[in-house]
Amino acid sequence: MQSSDLMVFVEPADEMKVEIESTVKKQFEHLIRAKIDAVLIAHGVTTGKIRVADRGALDYAIEARLEAALKRAGEE
Repeated sequence: MQSSDLMVFVEPADEMKVEIESTVKKQFEHLIRAKIDAVLIAHGVTTGKIRVADRGALDYAIEARLEAALKRAGEE
């Protein structure tokens, strides 16, 4: 994983749980969480475990990676 990128892991769960691991967590966790929440709401996702391993990604990368992970999770 490169700087300014992130990995998103999606697993089934009975409730919504979001875990964020980030090199910039102290400064930007609230913004990362807000972007994740917005994408989940836009896609109607209400349950699942979302784990994000971030290396300083910008909001458009967070959105794109999360959308791709959600799409792949829905294909199974």
